[in-house]
Amino acid sequence: MQALQTLLHKVEVLNTLGSLEVAVESITFDSRKVGQGVLFVAVRGVQNDGHAYIEKAAEAGAVAIVCEELPVVQKSGVIYVTVKNSAEALGQMASTFYGNPSSKLKLVGVTGTNGKTTSVTLLHKLFRELGYHVGMLSTVQNMIDEEVMPSTHTTPEAVSLNELLAKMVKAGCTHCFMEVSSHAMVQHRVAGLTFAGGVFTNITHDHLDYHGSFDEYIKAKKSFFDMLPKGAFALVNADDKRGAVMVQNTKASIHEFSLRKATEFKARIIDNTIQGLHLDVDGNEIWCKLIGAFNAYNLLGAYAVAVLLDEDATETLTILSALDSAAGRFDYIVSDTQVTGIVDYAHTPDALENVLNTIQQIRTPLQKVITIVGCGGNRDAGKRPVMADIACRLSDKVILTSDNPRFEEPQAILEDMQKGVKPLDYKKTLSVLDRKEAIKTACMLAETNDIILVAGKGHETYQEVKGVKYPFDDKLILKEIFQQLGK
Repeated sequence: MQALQTLLHKVEVLNTLGSLEVAVESITFDSRKVGQGVLFVAVRGVQNDGHAYIEKAAEAGAVAIVCEELPVVQKSGVIYVTVKNSAEALGQMASTFYGNPSSKLKLVGVTGTNGKTTSVTLLHKLFRELGYHVGMLSTVQNMIDEEVMPSTHTTPEAVSLNELLAKMVKAGCTHCFMEVSSHAMVQHRVAGLTFAGGVFTNITHDHLDYHGSFDEYIKAKKSFFDMLPKGAFALVNADDKRGAVMVQNTKASIHEFSLRKATEFKARIIDNTIQGLHLDVDGNEIWCKLIGAFNAYNLLGAYAVAVLLDEDATETLTILSALDSAAGRFDYIVSDTQVTGIVDYAHTPDALENVLNTIQQIRTPLQKVITIVGCGGNRDAGKRPVMADIACRLSDKVILTSDNPRFEEPQAILEDMQKGVKPLDYKKTLSVLDRKEAIKTACMLAETNDIILVAGKGHETYQEVKGVKYPFDDKLILKEIFQQLGK
Protein backbone atom coordinates (compact mmCIF):
# COMPACT_ATOMS: atom_id res chain seq x y z
CA MET A 1 0.00 0.00 0.00
CA GLN A 2 1.41 3.37 -1.03
CA ALA A 3 0.24 6.99 -1.19
CA LEU A 4 -0.95 8.11 -4.61
CA GLN A 5 1.38 11.09 -4.41
CA THR A 6 4.37 8.74 -4.06
CA LEU A 7 3.27 6.68 -7.05
CA LEU A 8 3.02 9.80 -9.21
CA HIS A 9 6.49 11.18 -8.52
CA LYS A 10 7.91 10.03 -11.90
CA VAL A 11 4.77 10.88 -13.86
CA GLU A 12 4.10 14.00 -15.93
CA VAL A 13 0.87 15.12 -14.20
CA LEU A 14 -1.30 17.71 -15.95
CA ASN A 15 -4.04 18.21 -13.36
CA THR A 16 -5.50 16.69 -10.18
CA LEU A 17 -8.93 16.66 -8.58
CA GLY A 18 -8.83 15.65 -4.90
CA SER A 19 -6.12 14.82 -2.37
CA LEU A 20 -3.13 12.75 -3.47
CA GLU A 21 -2.55 11.50 0.09
CA VAL A 22 -4.96 8.54 -0.34
CA ALA A 23 -3.59 5.02 0.01
CA VAL A 24 -3.47 2.76 -3.05
CA GLU A 25 -3.68 -1.00 -2.48
CA SER A 26 -3.12 -2.10 -6.10
CA ILE A 27 -2.96 -0.79 -9.67
CA THR A 28 -4.84 -2.02 -12.72
CA PHE A 29 -5.81 -0.96 -16.23
CA ASP A 30 -8.53 -3.66 -16.37
CA SER A 31 -11.84 -2.29 -15.05
CA ARG A 32 -12.95 -5.86 -14.22
CA LYS A 33 -10.24 -6.02 -11.55
CA VAL A 34 -11.24 -2.81 -9.79
CA GLY A 35 -12.30 -2.95 -6.15
CA GLN A 36 -11.93 -0.90 -2.98
CA GLY A 37 -8.56 0.83 -2.71
CA VAL A 38 -7.59 0.13 -6.35
CA LEU A 39 -6.04 2.71 -8.67
CA PHE A 40 -7.54 2.46 -12.17
CA VAL A 41 -5.46 3.68 -15.10
CA ALA A 42 -7.44 4.39 -18.27
CA VAL A 43 -5.18 3.25 -21.12
CA ARG A 44 -5.99 3.68 -24.80
CA GLY A 45 -5.51 0.24 -26.38
CA VAL A 46 -5.72 -1.12 -29.92
CA GLN A 47 -9.21 -2.57 -29.45
CA ASN A 48 -10.48 -0.89 -26.29
CA ASP A 49 -10.12 2.55 -24.74
CA GLY A 50 -9.93 2.43 -20.95
CA HIS A 51 -11.54 5.86 -20.81
CA ALA A 52 -14.84 4.19 -21.71
CA TYR A 53 -14.67 2.24 -18.43
CA ILE A 54 -13.87 5.09 -16.02
CA GLU A 55 -17.43 5.32 -14.71
CA LYS A 56 -17.58 1.54 -14.20
CA ALA A 57 -14.26 1.64 -12.31
CA ALA A 58 -15.45 4.49 -10.11
CA GLU A 59 -18.67 2.63 -9.25
CA ALA A 60 -16.64 -0.52 -8.45
CA GLY A 61 -14.76 1.32 -5.71
CA ALA A 62 -11.66 2.75 -7.39
CA VAL A 63 -9.87 5.08 -4.98
CA ALA A 64 -8.40 7.09 -7.87
CA ILE A 65 -8.50 7.31 -11.66
CA VAL A 66 -5.52 8.22 -13.81
CA CYS A 67 -6.52 9.25 -17.33
CA GLU A 68 -5.67 11.48 -20.26
CA GLU A 69 -9.15 12.99 -20.44
CA LEU A 70 -11.56 13.58 -17.57
CA PRO A 71 -15.04 12.05 -17.78
CA VAL A 72 -17.95 14.45 -18.11
CA VAL A 73 -19.20 13.49 -14.65
CA GLN A 74 -16.79 12.83 -11.76
CA LYS A 75 -17.89 10.60 -8.89
CA SER A 76 -17.72 12.17 -5.46
CA GLY A 77 -14.91 10.80 -3.28
CA VAL A 78 -12.82 9.55 -6.21
CA ILE A 79 -9.52 11.31 -7.00
CA TYR A 80 -8.94 12.08 -10.69
CA VAL A 81 -5.48 12.66 -12.16
CA THR A 82 -4.92 13.68 -15.78
CA VAL A 83 -1.61 12.84 -17.44
CA LYS A 84 -0.06 13.27 -20.86
CA ASN A 85 0.20 9.53 -21.55
CA SER A 86 -1.66 7.00 -19.39
CA ALA A 87 0.21 3.95 -20.74
CA GLU A 88 3.55 5.53 -19.88
CA ALA A 89 2.23 6.62 -16.48
CA LEU A 90 1.06 3.05 -15.81
CA GLY A 91 4.59 1.71 -16.33
CA GLN A 92 6.15 4.41 -14.18
CA MET A 93 3.65 3.93 -11.35
CA ALA A 94 3.88 0.13 -11.50
CA SER A 95 7.65 0.37 -11.15
CA THR A 96 7.32 2.65 -8.11
CA PHE A 97 4.55 0.51 -6.58
CA TYR A 98 6.74 -2.60 -6.65
CA GLY A 99 9.81 -0.80 -5.29
CA ASN A 100 11.65 -0.13 -8.58
CA PRO A 101 12.74 -3.78 -8.91
CA SER A 102 14.55 -3.26 -12.22
CA SER A 103 17.08 -0.99 -10.49
CA LYS A 104 17.98 -3.87 -8.12
CA LEU A 105 18.85 -6.23 -10.99
CA LYS A 106 21.16 -6.17 -13.98
CA LEU A 107 18.28 -6.05 -16.46
CA VAL A 108 19.20 -6.66 -20.11
CA GLY A 109 16.64 -6.30 -22.90
CA VAL A 110 16.93 -7.99 -26.28
CA THR A 111 15.03 -6.59 -29.26
CA GLY A 112 14.92 -7.38 -32.97
CA THR A 113 12.74 -9.35 -35.37
CA ASN A 114 14.45 -12.71 -34.96
CA GLY A 115 16.69 -14.25 -32.32
CA LYS A 116 15.17 -12.64 -29.20
CA THR A 117 13.93 -15.86 -27.59
CA THR A 118 17.08 -17.85 -28.31
CA SER A 119 19.26 -15.00 -27.07
CA VAL A 120 17.51 -14.56 -23.71
CA THR A 121 17.31 -18.34 -23.25
CA LEU A 122 21.05 -18.71 -23.86
CA LEU A 123 21.76 -15.85 -21.46
CA HIS A 124 19.52 -17.32 -18.76
CA LYS A 125 21.21 -20.73 -19.06
CA LEU A 126 24.67 -19.18 -19.25
CA PHE A 127 24.31 -17.04 -16.13
CA ARG A 128 22.73 -19.92 -14.21
CA GLU A 129 25.82 -21.98 -15.07
CA LEU A 130 28.00 -19.05 -14.00
CA GLY A 131 26.43 -19.41 -10.56
CA TYR A 132 23.89 -16.59 -10.46
CA HIS A 133 20.20 -16.45 -9.56
CA VAL A 134 18.62 -15.36 -12.83
CA GLY A 135 15.25 -14.29 -14.20
CA MET A 136 14.01 -14.55 -17.78
CA LEU A 137 11.03 -13.04 -19.62
CA SER A 138 10.41 -14.55 -23.05
CA THR A 139 7.85 -15.55 -25.64
CA VAL A 140 8.17 -19.21 -24.62
CA GLN A 141 8.12 -18.87 -20.83
CA ASN A 142 9.04 -16.68 -17.88
CA MET A 143 11.51 -18.08 -15.36
CA ILE A 144 12.89 -17.35 -11.91
CA ASP A 145 15.96 -19.57 -11.74
CA GLU A 146 14.46 -22.97 -12.71
CA GLU A 147 10.86 -22.12 -11.77
CA VAL A 148 8.74 -21.83 -14.91
CA MET A 149 5.78 -19.48 -15.25
CA PRO A 150 3.51 -19.33 -18.34
CA SER A 151 4.09 -16.55 -20.84
CA THR A 152 1.18 -14.91 -22.68
CA HIS A 153 3.06 -12.01 -24.33
CA THR A 154 6.58 -11.54 -25.62
CA THR A 155 6.83 -8.66 -23.14
CA PRO A 156 4.28 -8.68 -20.26
CA GLU A 157 2.09 -5.66 -19.59
CA ALA A 158 3.55 -3.14 -17.15
CA VAL A 159 1.93 -4.23 -13.88
CA SER A 160 2.62 -7.95 -14.40
CA LEU A 161 6.13 -7.14 -15.61
CA ASN A 162 7.04 -5.20 -12.47
CA GLU A 163 5.38 -7.80 -10.26
CA LEU A 164 7.53 -10.51 -11.89
CA LEU A 165 10.68 -8.42 -11.51
CA ALA A 166 9.84 -7.86 -7.82
CA LYS A 167 9.47 -11.62 -7.36
CA MET A 168 12.88 -12.09 -8.97
CA VAL A 169 14.45 -9.61 -6.57
CA LYS A 170 12.77 -11.33 -3.62
CA ALA A 171 14.11 -14.69 -4.86
CA GLY A 172 17.65 -13.29 -4.85
CA CYS A 173 18.07 -12.82 -8.59
CA THR A 174 20.94 -10.57 -9.61
CA HIS A 175 20.26 -10.65 -13.37
CA CYS A 176 17.23 -10.73 -15.66
CA PHE A 177 17.19 -11.17 -19.43
CA MET A 178 14.03 -10.18 -21.26
CA GLU A 179 12.65 -9.88 -24.75
CA VAL A 180 11.51 -6.36 -25.63
CA SER A 181 8.97 -6.38 -28.45
CA SER A 182 8.11 -3.49 -30.73
CA HIS A 183 4.53 -3.67 -29.40
CA ALA A 184 5.88 -3.25 -25.86
CA MET A 185 7.75 -0.10 -26.83
CA VAL A 186 4.77 1.52 -28.56
CA GLN A 187 2.51 0.56 -25.64
CA HIS A 188 5.06 1.82 -23.05
CA ARG A 189 5.10 -1.54 -21.21
CA VAL A 190 8.74 -1.01 -20.18
CA ALA A 191 8.29 2.63 -19.11
CA GLY A 192 9.89 3.23 -15.72
CA LEU A 193 12.33 0.31 -15.98
CA THR A 194 16.08 0.70 -15.53
CA PHE A 195 18.11 -1.34 -18.01
CA ALA A 196 21.76 -2.29 -17.58
CA GLY A 197 21.98 -2.99 -21.29
CA GLY A 198 20.16 -3.59 -24.56
CA VAL A 199 20.85 -5.90 -27.52
CA PHE A 200 19.76 -5.49 -31.14
CA THR A 201 19.70 -8.74 -33.13
CA ASN A 202 18.31 -7.74 -36.56
CA ILE A 203 15.25 -6.24 -38.18
CA THR A 204 13.19 -7.58 -41.07
CA HIS A 205 9.61 -7.52 -42.36
CA ASP A 206 7.16 -8.22 -39.50
CA HIS A 207 4.21 -6.75 -37.55
CA LEU A 208 3.38 -4.22 -40.27
CA ASP A 209 -0.28 -4.97 -39.54
CA TYR A 210 0.27 -3.25 -36.19
CA HIS A 211 2.86 -0.57 -36.96
CA GLY A 212 1.51 0.42 -40.37
CA SER A 213 4.90 0.81 -42.08
CA PHE A 214 8.43 -0.53 -41.89
CA ASP A 215 9.68 2.91 -40.84
CA GLU A 216 7.33 2.92 -37.83
CA TYR A 217 8.47 -0.61 -36.93
CA ILE A 218 12.11 0.55 -37.01
CA LYS A 219 11.24 3.60 -34.86
CA ALA A 220 9.59 1.33 -32.30
CA LYS A 221 12.73 -0.81 -32.01
CA LYS A 222 14.99 2.25 -31.94
CA SER A 223 12.98 3.83 -29.10
CA PHE A 224 14.26 1.09 -26.79
CA PHE A 225 17.85 2.25 -27.29
CA ASP A 226 16.77 5.88 -26.98
CA MET A 227 15.56 5.13 -23.42
CA LEU A 228 18.75 3.37 -22.25
CA PRO A 229 20.49 5.39 -19.52
CA LYS A 230 24.05 6.60 -19.42
CA GLY A 231 26.10 3.79 -17.90
CA ALA A 232 24.17 1.06 -19.71
CA PHE A 233 25.49 -0.69 -22.82
CA ALA A 234 23.91 -0.83 -26.28
CA LEU A 235 25.09 -3.92 -28.17
CA VAL A 236 24.17 -4.11 -31.86
CA ASN A 237 24.60 -6.56 -34.70
CA ALA A 238 26.85 -4.62 -37.07
CA ASP A 239 25.97 -6.95 -39.96
CA ASP A 240 22.44 -5.55 -40.03
CA LYS A 241 22.52 -2.21 -41.82
CA ARG A 242 20.05 -0.76 -39.31
CA GLY A 243 22.26 -1.56 -36.34
CA ALA A 244 23.84 1.90 -36.56
CA VAL A 245 20.39 3.52 -36.80
CA MET A 246 19.31 1.89 -33.52
CA VAL A 247 22.00 3.66 -31.50
CA GLN A 248 22.01 7.10 -33.18
CA ASN A 249 20.55 8.84 -30.11
CA THR A 250 21.39 6.49 -27.29
CA LYS A 251 23.09 7.69 -24.10
CA ALA A 252 24.45 4.17 -23.52
CA SER A 253 27.94 3.05 -24.50
CA ILE A 254 27.86 1.50 -27.99
CA HIS A 255 29.35 -1.95 -28.76
CA GLU A 256 29.14 -4.09 -31.90
CA PHE A 257 29.31 -7.78 -32.81
CA SER A 258 29.72 -9.29 -36.27
CA LEU A 259 30.44 -12.37 -38.36
CA ARG A 260 31.59 -10.27 -41.33
CA LYS A 261 33.33 -7.14 -40.05
CA ALA A 262 36.17 -6.20 -37.73
CA THR A 263 34.20 -5.31 -34.60
CA GLU A 264 34.74 -5.44 -30.86
CA PHE A 265 33.16 -8.90 -30.71
CA LYS A 266 33.92 -11.03 -33.77
CA ALA A 267 33.16 -14.62 -34.76
CA ARG A 268 33.80 -16.79 -37.81
CA ILE A 269 32.05 -20.00 -38.78
CA ILE A 270 34.62 -22.74 -39.35
CA ASP A 271 32.08 -25.51 -39.89
CA ASN A 272 28.27 -25.79 -39.83
CA THR A 273 26.74 -29.29 -39.68
CA ILE A 274 23.66 -31.07 -38.35
CA GLN A 275 25.76 -31.85 -35.26
CA GLY A 276 26.44 -28.19 -34.50
CA LEU A 277 28.67 -25.17 -35.13
CA HIS A 278 32.46 -24.96 -35.06
CA LEU A 279 33.27 -21.29 -34.38
CA ASP A 280 36.21 -19.00 -33.92
CA VAL A 281 35.14 -16.38 -31.35
CA ASP A 282 37.65 -13.61 -30.75
CA GLY A 283 40.48 -16.02 -31.61
CA ASN A 284 39.14 -18.93 -29.53
CA GLU A 285 37.81 -22.05 -31.23
CA ILE A 286 34.66 -23.65 -29.77
CA TRP A 287 32.20 -26.35 -30.80
CA CYS A 288 28.52 -25.58 -30.06
CA LYS A 289 25.39 -27.71 -30.18
CA LEU A 290 23.39 -25.02 -31.96
CA ILE A 291 23.10 -25.11 -35.75
CA GLY A 292 23.20 -22.40 -38.42
CA ALA A 293 24.63 -18.96 -39.06
CA PHE A 294 21.67 -17.29 -37.29
CA ASN A 295 22.63 -19.18 -34.14
CA ALA A 296 26.23 -18.09 -34.55
CA TYR A 297 24.89 -14.53 -34.14
CA ASN A 298 22.84 -15.55 -31.10
CA LEU A 299 25.84 -17.23 -29.46
CA LEU A 300 28.13 -14.30 -30.25
CA GLY A 301 25.60 -11.82 -28.84
CA ALA A 302 25.26 -13.83 -25.61
CA TYR A 303 29.05 -14.01 -25.30
CA ALA A 304 29.35 -10.23 -25.81
CA VAL A 305 26.69 -9.52 -23.16
CA ALA A 306 28.52 -11.69 -20.63
CA VAL A 307 31.84 -9.94 -21.29
CA LEU A 308 30.14 -6.52 -21.04
CA LEU A 309 28.77 -7.66 -17.67
CA ASP A 310 32.36 -8.41 -16.58
CA GLU A 311 32.25 -12.20 -16.90
CA ASP A 312 35.37 -14.17 -17.86
CA ALA A 313 35.53 -14.71 -21.64
CA THR A 314 37.04 -18.20 -21.52
CA GLU A 315 34.59 -19.51 -18.92
CA THR A 316 31.71 -17.96 -20.88
CA LEU A 317 32.73 -19.71 -24.12
CA THR A 318 33.20 -23.02 -22.33
CA ILE A 319 29.66 -22.88 -20.95
CA LEU A 320 28.11 -21.66 -24.22
CA SER A 321 29.62 -24.61 -26.07
CA ALA A 322 27.48 -27.03 -24.03
CA LEU A 323 24.13 -25.18 -24.17
CA ASP A 324 21.00 -26.19 -26.07
CA SER A 325 18.71 -23.70 -27.80
CA ALA A 326 15.21 -22.62 -26.80
CA ALA A 327 12.31 -25.00 -27.36
CA GLY A 328 10.99 -24.91 -30.92
CA ARG A 329 14.09 -23.25 -32.34
CA PHE A 330 15.71 -25.62 -34.89
CA ASP A 331 14.47 -28.42 -32.64
CA TYR A 332 15.05 -31.70 -34.47
CA ILE A 333 14.37 -35.41 -34.18
CA VAL A 334 15.62 -38.28 -36.36
CA SER A 335 13.31 -41.20 -37.20
CA ASP A 336 14.26 -44.88 -37.34
CA THR A 337 14.69 -44.58 -41.11
CA GLN A 338 16.93 -41.52 -40.68
CA VAL A 339 14.38 -38.93 -41.76
CA THR A 340 15.23 -35.69 -39.95
CA GLY A 341 12.26 -33.66 -38.72
CA ILE A 342 13.01 -30.06 -37.78
CA VAL A 343 10.50 -27.91 -35.85
CA ASP A 344 11.16 -24.17 -35.92
CA TYR A 345 9.25 -21.06 -34.86
CA ALA A 346 10.19 -19.32 -38.15
CA HIS A 347 7.11 -17.17 -38.77
CA THR A 348 8.69 -14.27 -40.70
CA PRO A 349 10.21 -14.29 -44.19
CA ASP A 350 13.71 -13.67 -42.85
CA ALA A 351 13.48 -16.37 -40.19
CA LEU A 352 12.17 -18.92 -42.71
CA GLU A 353 14.93 -18.06 -45.16
CA ASN A 354 17.56 -18.35 -42.41
CA VAL A 355 16.35 -21.81 -41.38
CA LEU A 356 16.10 -23.08 -44.97
CA ASN A 357 19.51 -21.65 -45.88
CA THR A 358 20.96 -23.46 -42.87
CA ILE A 359 19.34 -26.71 -44.01
CA GLN A 360 20.77 -26.15 -47.50
CA GLN A 361 24.23 -25.71 -45.98
CA ILE A 362 24.10 -28.95 -43.97
CA ARG A 363 22.18 -31.24 -46.37
CA THR A 364 23.86 -33.78 -48.62
CA PRO A 365 23.19 -33.67 -52.40
CA LEU A 366 20.82 -36.68 -52.18
CA GLN A 367 18.69 -35.35 -49.30
CA LYS A 368 15.33 -33.81 -50.26
CA VAL A 369 13.97 -30.91 -48.22
CA ILE A 370 10.20 -30.94 -47.59
CA THR A 371 8.84 -27.75 -46.00
CA ILE A 372 5.50 -27.39 -44.23
CA VAL A 373 4.61 -23.75 -43.69
CA GLY A 374 1.60 -21.62 -42.84
CA CYS A 375 0.93 -18.03 -41.80
CA GLY A 376 -1.00 -16.73 -38.80
CA GLY A 377 -4.39 -15.10 -39.14
CA ASN A 378 -5.10 -11.49 -38.11
CA ARG A 379 -1.45 -10.66 -38.65
CA ASP A 380 0.59 -8.97 -41.39
CA ALA A 381 -0.84 -10.44 -44.60
CA GLY A 382 1.91 -8.95 -46.76
CA LYS A 383 4.40 -11.61 -45.70
CA ARG A 384 2.23 -14.56 -46.78
CA PRO A 385 3.15 -14.74 -50.50
CA VAL A 386 6.76 -13.86 -49.64
CA MET A 387 7.06 -16.82 -47.26
CA ALA A 388 5.52 -19.20 -49.80
CA ASP A 389 8.03 -18.01 -52.41
CA ILE A 390 10.97 -18.50 -50.02
CA ALA A 391 9.77 -22.02 -49.15
CA CYS A 392 9.50 -22.93 -52.85
CA ARG A 393 12.89 -21.46 -53.72
CA LEU A 394 14.74 -23.34 -50.97
CA SER A 395 12.82 -26.64 -50.81
CA ASP A 396 12.27 -29.68 -53.02
CA LYS A 397 8.66 -30.01 -51.91
CA VAL A 398 6.39 -27.46 -50.17
CA ILE A 399 3.15 -28.07 -48.30
CA LEU A 400 1.18 -24.92 -47.52
CA THR A 401 -1.08 -25.33 -44.51
CA SER A 402 -2.75 -23.63 -41.52
CA ASP A 403 -0.78 -22.01 -38.71
CA ASN A 404 -2.95 -20.18 -36.15
CA PRO A 405 -5.83 -18.92 -38.32
CA ARG A 406 -7.32 -17.06 -35.33
CA PHE A 407 -10.42 -15.26 -36.62
CA GLU A 408 -9.57 -15.46 -40.33
CA GLU A 409 -10.70 -18.21 -42.68
CA PRO A 410 -7.81 -20.70 -43.13
CA GLN A 411 -8.57 -21.08 -46.83
CA ALA A 412 -8.26 -17.32 -47.38
CA ILE A 413 -4.82 -17.34 -45.71
CA LEU A 414 -3.73 -20.23 -47.96
CA GLU A 415 -4.93 -18.34 -51.03
CA ASP A 416 -2.80 -15.36 -49.98
CA MET A 417 0.23 -17.66 -49.68
CA GLN A 418 -0.49 -19.32 -53.03
CA LYS A 419 -0.08 -15.93 -54.75
CA GLY A 420 3.64 -16.21 -53.98
CA VAL A 421 4.04 -19.56 -55.75
CA LYS A 422 5.59 -19.08 -59.19
CA PRO A 423 4.27 -21.16 -62.13
CA LEU A 424 7.51 -23.16 -62.25
CA ASP A 425 6.91 -24.23 -58.64
CA TYR A 426 3.29 -25.37 -59.02
CA LYS A 427 4.24 -29.04 -59.43
CA LYS A 428 6.23 -29.19 -56.19
CA THR A 429 3.64 -27.34 -54.08
CA LEU A 430 0.66 -28.84 -52.26
CA SER A 431 -2.00 -27.13 -50.15
CA VAL A 432 -3.29 -29.18 -47.21
CA LEU A 433 -5.59 -27.13 -44.97
CA ASP A 434 -5.42 -29.42 -41.91
CA ARG A 435 -2.00 -28.99 -40.28
CA LYS A 436 -1.82 -32.54 -38.92
CA GLU A 437 -2.67 -33.95 -42.36
CA ALA A 438 0.01 -31.69 -43.85
CA ILE A 439 2.62 -33.12 -41.47
CA LYS A 440 1.42 -36.66 -42.25
CA THR A 441 1.64 -35.98 -45.99
CA ALA A 442 5.23 -34.75 -45.61
CA CYS A 443 6.16 -37.86 -43.61
CA MET A 444 4.63 -40.10 -46.29
CA LEU A 445 6.57 -38.31 -49.03
CA ALA A 446 9.88 -38.42 -47.12
CA GLU A 447 12.40 -41.11 -47.94
CA THR A 448 15.46 -42.26 -46.00
CA ASN A 449 17.78 -39.34 -45.07
CA ASP A 450 15.31 -36.66 -46.21
CA ILE A 451 14.68 -33.53 -44.14
CA ILE A 452 11.23 -32.26 -43.12
CA LEU A 453 10.92 -28.69 -41.85
CA VAL A 454 7.74 -27.86 -39.90
CA ALA A 455 7.83 -24.07 -39.69
CA GLY A 456 5.84 -21.36 -37.97
CA LYS A 457 4.69 -22.59 -34.56
CA GLY A 458 7.83 -23.94 -32.89
CA HIS A 459 7.33 -24.09 -29.11
CA GLU A 460 3.58 -23.49 -29.25
CA THR A 461 1.46 -26.34 -27.92
CA TYR A 462 -1.83 -25.13 -29.37
CA GLN A 463 -3.56 -24.04 -32.56
CA GLU A 464 -5.78 -20.98 -32.23
CA VAL A 465 -9.04 -21.10 -34.19
CA LYS A 466 -11.94 -18.64 -33.72
CA GLY A 467 -10.74 -17.63 -30.26
CA VAL A 468 -10.21 -21.19 -29.01
CA LYS A 469 -6.78 -22.74 -28.40
CA TYR A 470 -6.81 -26.43 -29.30
CA PRO A 471 -3.94 -28.73 -28.21
CA PHE A 472 -1.40 -28.96 -31.03
CA ASP A 473 2.34 -29.60 -30.73
CA ASP A 474 4.27 -29.90 -34.02
CA LYS A 475 7.08 -31.94 -32.49
CA LEU A 476 4.78 -34.43 -30.73
CA ILE A 477 2.68 -34.88 -33.87
CA LEU A 478 5.81 -35.39 -35.97
CA LYS A 479 7.00 -38.11 -33.57
CA GLU A 480 3.55 -39.71 -33.50
CA ILE A 481 3.31 -39.89 -37.30
CA PHE A 482 6.87 -41.22 -37.66
CA GLN A 483 5.85 -44.06 -35.35
CA GLN A 484 2.51 -44.70 -37.11
CA LEU A 485 4.16 -44.93 -40.51
CA GLY A 486 7.15 -46.92 -39.25
CA LYS A 487 9.49 -44.23 -40.51
